[in-house]
Amino acid sequence: MTVLINGCVELAAEHRDKALAESADLVAETRTQKGCKHYVWSADPTSDTRVYVYENWESSEDLAAHLAGPYYANMLALLGGYGVYNTEVSKFRIDLEEPVYDPEGVPRADFFTG
Repeated sequence: MTVLINGCVELAAEHRDKALAESADLVAETRTQKGCKHYVWSADPTSDTRVYVYENWESSEDLAAHLAGPYYANMLALLGGYGVYNTEVSKFRIDLEEPVYDPEGVPRADFFTG
């Protein structure tokens, strides 16, 4: 079952861009972990402090291995050195996934294949 991580982290404005630049190698390394489909930390272009977190894992076991491993610990240590002052990050189990666009190319909010 797919697990998504989604949320935001607030960093001191004067350090946000440097923290993201320094975390680039960790982001790339994390993407090599078993079960990691997507992993990104990105700056909100409308805020000087906000960073969005998005992760997509093939299973909760893969996420657990990540959380127990060095890449997660290293990311916490790196970001912790830059004045993190607020976090709001959640995980979601996904039991149905389908494209936004149907076979005719029309964007749909309803679930049409399940």
